[in-house]
This record gives sequence, C-alpha cells and structure tokens, in this order.
Amino acid sequence: MRTHMRIRPARLALAAVAALAVAAFAVTGAATPAATAPAAKADTPGKPTATRFATFNASLNRNAPGQLVTDLSTPGNAQAAAVAETIQRTNPDVVLVNEFDHVEGGLAAELFRENYLEVGHNGAAPVDYPYYFVAPSNTGVPSEFDLNNNGVVGGGDDAFGFGLFPGQFGMVVYSKYPIATDDVRTFQHFLWKDMPGAVLPDDPATPEPADWYSPEELGVFRLSSKSHWDVPIEVPGRKPVHFLVSHPTPPTFDGAEDRNGTRNHDEIRFWADYVAGGRTAAYIYDDEGGRGGLGRGQDFVIAGDQNADPFDGDSYDDAILQLLDHPRVRDPHPTSAGAVEAATRDGGANLTHTGPAAEDTADFADGAPGNLRADYVLPSKRLTVRNSGVYWLTSADPLFTRLVGTFPFPASDHRLVWVDVRTGRAHGR
Repeated sequence: MRTHMRIRPARLALAAVAALAVAAFAVTGAATPAATAPAAKADTPGKPTATRFATFNASLNRNAPGQLVTDLSTPGNAQAAAVAETIQRTNPDVVLVNEFDHVEGGLAAELFRENYLEVGHNGAAPVDYPYYFVAPSNTGVPSEFDLNNNGVVGGGDDAFGFGLFPGQFGMVVYSKYPIATDDVRTFQHFLWKDMPGAVLPDDPATPEPADWYSPEELGVFRLSSKSHWDVPIEVPGRKPVHFLVSHPTPPTFDGAEDRNGTRNHDEIRFWADYVAGGRTAAYIYDDEGGRGGLGRGQDFVIAGDQNADPFDGDSYDDAILQLLDHPRVRDPHPTSAGAVEAATRDGGANLTHTGPAAEDTADFADGAPGNLRADYVLPSKRLTVRNSGVYWLTSADPLFTRLVGTFPFPASDHRLVWVDVRTGRAHGR
C-alpha cells in the first residue's frame, strides 16, 4: 500500500496552535444562516469545543494524467480558486475533497494547499491545513477483464473503478489536526465477493442468479470504486475521531443488470457494517491484512459523496438508508435556502421529487435525475451535533455567481456540506 501523509516541519507551530483551539475566521457574503457557516469554536474557556467536519465533491478531476498538477502549479486557475474560496468561507477543521485526481507522492494535494488554500481569495481569509492524507484509487486501474460485457477489454468501464487513467476522480483529506498515521486503514483491495450477502449484479439474459461477472472476474473485482479510508483525526482533548471517507460509484451508467446501482449499495453498506463492529464487521480486511471494524468505544464521522438520495434518484434498494437509519449514526439533516431556490428555478424532475429540496447537495440535470441529496457528513450518535449546513447560496447573494452559479458551474455541481460536532471532551462510557 502506498500512501502519502505530509506534515511540514515549518508549520509545527501552526499545528500546535490548531491543536489548542479551532480557528474562527468570519464568513461573509452568505444569504442565510445555513449558508453563513459560522465558525465552530469554544463557547467559553474550559468548555467543550466544536470541530467542523466537511465534505466537498469539488470536481478537481481532469481528463489526462498530469493536467491537475499543471493547473495547480500556479495560482491562476479560476475553478481551483472558486473551490478554495468555498473551503475558506466555510473553514472546516477537517475536510474530504472528492474528485481530486490522485498524484503519486501527494504533489497535487500540496500544490492545491500552497497555491490556493493558503492564498486568500476575494477577501476570504487563507486556511492552513498542516496535515493531509492521500492514497491510490481504483479509478482507471485496468482489470484486464471485460467488466461491462461489451466484447472489448479496455477503457474506463473495464477499470476497477471508472476512470480514464489511474487515480482520476481520487480524493484527499485535509486536516488542521494531526492524523494518527499508524492507525490509518485503507480498503482499496477488498473484494466485493468477500462481503457476505453481497448484492452482485445479475445478467437478465441468463437463468443463473448474480452472474453478470464471471467467477474469474469476481476473483479480482474490488468493492470500492475509488477506495474506503479510515483516517483517525487526533482532535485535541479527546481520543481520535475516525474520519470514514469514500465516494461510491453513481448508481447509473449501466443497464438492466444494475451493476453500478448494486455496487453503490454495497459500497455504502461497507461503512454500515464497519461502524456496527463485532461479528457484523468480522469479514472486513484492510490493505495491510487487519480485520474487523470499529469498536463500540470509538467515535467516527462518515463523509463523502455517496451518490444516493433517501427519496429520489436511481439508488438500489434505499441504499443510503443503511447509514441514515443505522443505530450508531446521527443524521444532522443539513439544509440551505439556495437548494430550495434551485429546485424551483430548475423545475423538471425536481417538481416530482418527494424528498425535501432544502437538503439537496448536488445540482444535477434538470430532466433527470434533478437535484439530489448526494453528499453526507454523518457523525456517530456519541458525538453531539452543534450546527450543520450546506454551502448553497441563493442567487441574491453577491458570491453566488463566483462560487455557486448555474451550469456550467464555476466550481462544482456539488455543494460543500459541513457539520459541527462537540469534540473538546471525550464521551465517557
């Protein structure tokens, strides 16, 4: 397993400061309390503090290897600047960035940090993340099999995760607090077939069940379309909080066999089993051979673009409810006024949706599937939620055109989701 975690010696003083208190930069130009994202902070000295966890599918993926490094090597890329300003104005302490191409050695992650996050944009204060974590992704890694059964081996559909090159659509975790590097677990190579009761796709043209993939293909087919990471964050004043991050495949771009829908379901199920722990998680193994899931006394935050809405869209068998209805998981129901405005403005499929528009996090095609709740930050029930929101500004906000906009979007078709949880004092048992 090749991973990259960087701590800058020159920033150790900053890291020590971050370990004592959460930064509280002001957020300006927001239209609603949910969009304002007031900084998480201690109420009074000695009282428990709040730590802000966030996820943002930032669409910092490119069409060719090396292109993201080129774009981030100078501070002039407009999209990267819009992504960075969004992060600065919400100021999370720990943030997962989805659709960030993986570059060996962490070069892209460092360039984005140094040329964009640490440079103020349009009056937004710079944000400093002394720690980050990146690791390889299954996207674009050739399987050497015809996984889409079109008679040709090769291309994105036949990779372990859809991608035009290895690492496309990867991810990165940035943190103001140290990462417990010795305890990080990755699950890039976990095989789908090794999940008990896996919902394997079925070829509707044959009488045999669950036979879309051959036994030889299942012998190498990885569950995660990107990867699943357990990244313990050393939040000050308490034991580490496990930041459980992933980006399941969209439940679309397939056929009647629903191979992407079923995979999305089981990628989400992985975390449901992992946080259940005990016998439920006994089948799980990580890339270093460690087995099992989280213990009952460990706190966590599940984050990522899950590509599944609890009410609308194309998910298989209520996939996201495996987390939202989980006895150990808390759903803060973050909202925004901008999402409500967008659903009305965009019309189309949004007019037939049954879920609350205020909880949408992604602005998808108006005809289908419409805007959906796709991105989640879900703390364990042992953590108290102080605040939450979706950074989706209304069109009246002066920042709307630069940071949110309408298609083609200035930053991403997804919105940053944040949740403040009380972490200054460990929960007793």
